[in-house]
Amino acid sequence: MKARVAVNGFGRIGRMVLRKAVMEDELDIAAVNAGYPVETLAHLLKYDSTHGLFEAGVKAEENALVVNGKRIQIVNERRPEHLPWQEMNIDLVVEATGKFREREAAARHLQAGADKVIITAPGKQEDAMIVMGVNESDYNPARHHVVSNASCTTNCMAPVVKVLEQSFGIESGLMTTVHSYTNDQMNIDNPHKDLRRARSCGQSIIPTSTGAASAIGNLLPQLRGKLNGMALRVPTPNVSLVDMVVDLKQGVTEKEVNERLEEAASSELEGIIGFSRDPLVSVDYNGDPRSAVIDGMSTMVQNDRQVKIIAWYDNEWAYSCRVVDLARYVGRFLKKESMVSV
Repeated sequence: MKARVAVNGFGRIGRMVLRKAVMEDELDIAAVNAGYPVETLAHLLKYDSTHGLFEAGVKAEENALVVNGKRIQIVNERRPEHLPWQEMNIDLVVEATGKFREREAAARHLQAGADKVIITAPGKQEDAMIVMGVNESDYNPARHHVVSNASCTTNCMAPVVKVLEQSFGIESGLMTTVHSYTNDQMNIDNPHKDLRRARSCGQSIIPTSTGAASAIGNLLPQLRGKLNGMALRVPTPNVSLVDMVVDLKQGVTEKEVNERLEEAASSELEGIIGFSRDPLVSVDYNGDPRSAVIDGMSTMVQNDRQVKIIAWYDNEWAYSCRVVDLARYVGRFLKKESMVSV
């Protein structure tokens, strides 16, 4: 059975989620809520400067996108509680505007008739934060109605940390995400509450904050308070990396660390993490669907227990793939007549 899904917000993540959902054909994308002309939405879905041409039939009709012959209703409503989710039998809303991250705000989709909401960002007071490959078994459909898919950086870091914690134990750690610029930054110098993000994103390396490391404690409670980090925003349009240094509870070698991560990439976390010994650079990971790809050439061990690991991630595409995975996972627990037979 396919869950009926509405996408609220059609920016970078909203469009990539729709692309992935169409490719997988395991969700019924019934509606998109966005405040732009349908012709604009169709064009931006079809043509993408970062991810290239969308190999699907896309055309604009009155109040609808038609993708591979399927009609997706376009709505233009700023107030989530007024959206037609009940009339449309929407099971799940992918909340991708970035504006409704608080539980109370995102729950306005529930008032409109949806059963579940997935926030495509770190939430605030959400019912649960779920990272696929890490803690999806914590999802409780009876209690969790507004769920956060965490951040792209947490999705990269968490499965790697999980492997290290289970295999060797972690005392503490620090991370830096070297992150491509996003639309939260400025193309040219302009006011921003974060004065560093106020500076032109294409001209500088910009230090800023991230909650990605501290969020690990919400997913793996035994690590609460043990990890912290920061971000460096860099002048590239896509693909980022996490540079983490952790102090382990037991002595290891570079070979042992790499072998364990490579094993996980081909077994329990296949499709979530990857492992590479090739001398690749960021552009080589554009379009990679995995949450994290270990750069095996960069693994270092100092004094037996201090380990440095580099993990690459496509902060747009891989994250959107996990949103679709989570939506599909949540959809398995839905039992409504509105669900569509595959």
